Amino acid sequence: MAKTLLLKAELREHTGSKAVRKVREKGRIPAIIYGHKQEPVAISLDAHDFVEGLHHGHRLMDIQVGQKKEKMIIKELQYDYLGRDIIHADLMRVDVSESVKVTVPVELKGTAAGTHEGGIVEEHADHLEIECRATDIPETIIISVKDVHVGGALHAGDIELPSGVKLVSPPETLMVTCHLVAAAKTTEEMEEEMPTAPERIGEVKEEEEGEKTPES
Repeated sequence: MAKTLLLKAELREHTGSKAVRKVREKGRIPAIIYGHKQEPVAISLDAHDFVEGLHHGHRLMDIQVGQKKEKMIIKELQYDYLGRDIIHADLMRVDVSESVKVTVPVELKGTAAGTHEGGIVEEHADHLEIECRATDIPETIIISVKDVHVGGALHAGDIELPSGVKLVSPPETLMVTCHLVAAAKTTEEMEEEMPTAPERIGEVKEEEEGEKTPES
């Protein structure tokens, strides 16, 4: 069952870049509410409370604007150019009984069999897109890697999902592989693999011409 977080929002009267910058300077995150065939509403949320909620796995939220409270899910987050701070959020109205499509982070669990064979595990995707009821959104999708041997791989279609959760990401999406660790090459091996310098035809020709005896 998804956790629900209550956040109080403030309406934003202005949505230009200057107005958005002022919102962020006050320690708030600008956001847009949409969905259920209603007009989009520009709001702002306390940045600390919102980010703390995300860190604790909240994806389903009760957003209160004035006296009105609605259930919403996080549809999209925008980050700064460093990919560190959230600068904007898109929130979608939901009904607890309806199915929604959301992106959920994945978490690798277990020790891959391939690690005992000299291999290492490499994660190729850190999230999956799924569909489920709004109240059943999992915090993370667990991927068990214990049966992955060297040369093996797990795709999205191989992942066991919680009850009531359907996969939306392409089943062929590569999630995890296990491969051997490449041995470090010696200096001699690297030199042997280096291409030899190409023959400088012009210089050779000049030398050959210089060796010729001029005709008398």
